[in-house]
Parts: sequence; structure tokens; C-alpha cells
Amino acid sequence: MLRVPDANEVHALGEQLGFDFTMPETELVRERIVLKLAEVHRFYDAHFPEEEAPARSRGASYRPSVEEDPLNAFISKFRIEGAESGPLSGKTVALKDNIAVAGVPLTLGSHFMDGYIADVDATVVTRLLDQGATVIGKLNMDDLASGGGLLGAGDYGRTLNPHGAEFVSGGSSTGAGAAVGGGYVDIAIGGDQGGSVRNPASYCGIVGLKPTFGLVPHTGAIGADPSLDHLGPMTRRVEDTALTLQCIAGPDGSDPRQAAIPSIPDYMAALDRGVAGLRIGILDEGFGYPGMDDEVSQSVLAAVDVLQAAGAVVTRISVPAHTEAYVPASIIMAEGTRYYFDSNLGGTSAETHYPISLITAFGRFKQAAGYELPLSSKLNATFAEYLHVRYHGRFYAKAQNARGAIRRAYDSAFSEVDLLVCPTKPTTAPRYVEPENYVSDMENYLSRGEPGNAAFSRNTAPFNYTGHPAISVPSGTVNGLPVGMQIVGRRFEDDVVLRAAYAYQESGGFRSEGGQS
Repeated sequence: MLRVPDANEVHALGEQLGFDFTMPETELVRERIVLKLAEVHRFYDAHFPEEEAPARSRGASYRPSVEEDPLNAFISKFRIEGAESGPLSGKTVALKDNIAVAGVPLTLGSHFMDGYIADVDATVVTRLLDQGATVIGKLNMDDLASGGGLLGAGDYGRTLNPHGAEFVSGGSSTGAGAAVGGGYVDIAIGGDQGGSVRNPASYCGIVGLKPTFGLVPHTGAIGADPSLDHLGPMTRRVEDTALTLQCIAGPDGSDPRQAAIPSIPDYMAALDRGVAGLRIGILDEGFGYPGMDDEVSQSVLAAVDVLQAAGAVVTRISVPAHTEAYVPASIIMAEGTRYYFDSNLGGTSAETHYPISLITAFGRFKQAAGYELPLSSKLNATFAEYLHVRYHGRFYAKAQNARGAIRRAYDSAFSEVDLLVCPTKPTTAPRYVEPENYVSDMENYLSRGEPGNAAFSRNTAPFNYTGHPAISVPSGTVNGLPVGMQIVGRRFEDDVVLRAAYAYQESGGFRSEGGQS
């Protein structure tokens, strides 16, 4: 919803216009303004065809109609053909709209960015096109990726869950989950700082991989903090996830996150190795905590039984640090977002590519129209500013410095097992609740439906912090809604993670759905 004025603001506007409003007049005018703003909001977010100015380069884009995009998964559609041949030939790909495509608007899911058109391709876009993919659009997301990753709603409206429009689709890569889950695209590339690939994958019943930190270059994509940022593929089948990773992984010479990447294995060849002899640890702290539905736990444990029947060696394992590992990740997210905000999304102090046009445009927008920033972005920026001014960055520093100890806690577990397994999310997709008024909409918007505890990020955010690869695969359904099983591996053993996910898929654990693309 659009911001609504209070009585004082209406009265002040009236004075500026030379109107001598009485207080009863002020209240009546305010009430009518609120009603009219609701109408304006409905119209602005509606899927009406619009006359577009010619694009500056290839990739002329348009806002799809409701008939073309019934889930509201896309912010824009276009078509860029890749190489005539390649491993991704015949595959359609769409991108979370934090990923730059030259000649196409880069919105970050927010009207704050209206008017900005990217002038470069992100590295992942270049690689996808070079390998034969056809890029067909940009996908809806939480505005500026600043939500808690649950509702999947932003300036471009709520993305509907393909398993039921009344349920949330997850965020912040919300359009990616719905577009793939609904069968409107073969592959999506999402962004993940705390679970934003795996959240919608779980809720929409698809495969979503957060690769090892640094494995996939982030150049040309907008993040939240350089130590948490990941891009990852989302598909309906594990083999498509592996194939996409094969095409986009590896250093590009511009992303400082990629300093220590080993040689890239053959992810496709790894799929056929099965799980016989693989040691799988059921992560004790990833199950049964407050906020988790028992049916979700049971669905994932039943999926582990399938892997055990396929030859995996299953044990239970404890990593006490897992209980609180989401906390330093959230601290880094808060203050890291301030870092990006202050640098106008460009970053500083690293030998990398600096997007001059984006930095300039964001700085101008911020200076001229900061009031248009999403409310959740304002909350995050204000909270980060408070921490910085009052405590001088000490919490951010401590969170960064503690990463090694917490990473070693998981690595210690990986000396006993090859993989860890837990539910991706503690529940199936919650039912969307329409806000009653502007105030409840703001409260919903700021919380993104979070229940006031760590439940919804507890199993995902820790692995952004430690950098271990993690994949969500559908483990079954509860009351007709998908449940996601998260499989986590050693850093740079993404092939082992994919191998287990594929073995589960091929053992009848889940079937692909969709088929619109």
C-alpha cells in the first residue's frame, strides 16, 4: 500500500496551497485521500499494457499481463537468444531482478528504481547466454530484497504460490520460486543472503541450490553484504540444477569473493554415483525447535529413510552452534546493508567492477526521493545506523570475527559425516493474510510475517554465514503443500550435495511438476 498522510500532514499541505482547513475538514479530506490512494495503488500495480520507449539495446522488455503471468512471478519479460548450441540450448531462464541485463530495467523489486536501465550484463547472464540458454525475463522479489523472506510481496505486488493462490510463495526470490514451480520457465537464478533461494524453493516445491560461497560470481548482481551474497539456480529437476551450476560456476576475475576457488568438478557426472556409503547426519538442532510443525519434521525424516534404503549410512549428529548461528548472520545483514546503502550499491575497498551508472543513479534517487524507499529498507537502514552510531560497528566486527569458530563447528561435524540434513523451513507455506488497513499492512510489511522468533531463518541463514553449500529439494507434502528437505555439504563439495539430492529424486522421492515454458 502507498503511504497515507496523517491529519497534520494534510493540514500542512492545505496551508501550502492556501486552504484554511478546519480540523473537521482536515479529517474529511484525509479520509477521502486514503480511499483514493488505495485506488491509485491498485491501478499502478495492475497489469495494463503500456507504451514503451525504445530500449537502448537488445532486450526490449514489457510488463506481462495477468493472462500471461497469472502468478505475478515476472516484473518484466523479453527474449534474448543465447548461442546457437550449448548445454543449455533449448532451456529458458529468468532472473531475479537484482541481476543486471544490459538494456533492461533493473528494479530490485522497487519503484524507487524506476527509470534505471542496466548497461552491463552480470557475469552469470553472459555465461548462460554463451552456453545456449534463452533469457526470457526478470522475476519478482521483495523490494530491495529487504524483507524477511516469507510473504514474497513488494512494490510489484504479491507473487502467488503455484500450489494455491491463498498461500505465500516465499522470498526474497519469490518470482523465481513461482515461475519455476508453475512451469513458466525451466531455470531461474535467485539470490540468497539468508535463505532467499531455498525459502521459495521449499514453499513452491522445487529444487533450489545455494552454492558454496564464492563458487558463482556475483559480479553484476546487487547484494546485501559481500560476505553473505550468493547466486544460485532454481529448477524442477536436480539434473537441471547441476547443469546450470556447471555453466555458471568458476572465477570471473572481477569478484573478490572468489579468491580461493578450487578446480570445478563435473557436477553432471557426479549425479550417477548414488549414495551408497555416503554418511548422512540428521542435524539434531535442525528439528523440533519452537515454530516447527511436527509433520514437516516427519516428512524430512521419511525422505532420509529413502536415502538410507538407497545405501546411505544415516546417523544423528549434534552441532550446538546451529541454534544461534543465524544471529551473527542477521547482524552482518543489517550493517552490511548499510554499507551498500552508503556506497550507493557499489561497494568499496575491493578490486572489482564498480557499476558507475548504477552508483550514480541510486545516489541521485536516494538524495532526491529517499522517502520513496521501501519501509523495510528504512527500518533496516535506521537499525544499522543506530548500531553504528551507538556501538561503532563492534557487533558487525564480532559477527565477522566469530565466523571461523562457527564454521569449524560445522566442519567438525563433517569429519564424522559427509552431509547434514534438516528441514529447509519449519512449516509449509503459510496462508497469506490480507492486511486490514494501512497500519496492519506496515506491520506485516516490516515483519514479513515472521512469528517473532528465529524459526523461519534458523536452518538457512547459518549456511550463508559459513559458506557451506545447501540445497532444498521437495521431500513430500503436508495437506497438499510442499515440504523442503535441506541437504548441506562441505565447502566446494557441491557435487556431493547434488549427488544426494539426485539419488533421492531418482528413488521416487519427488516428481517434476509444471510444464508451461
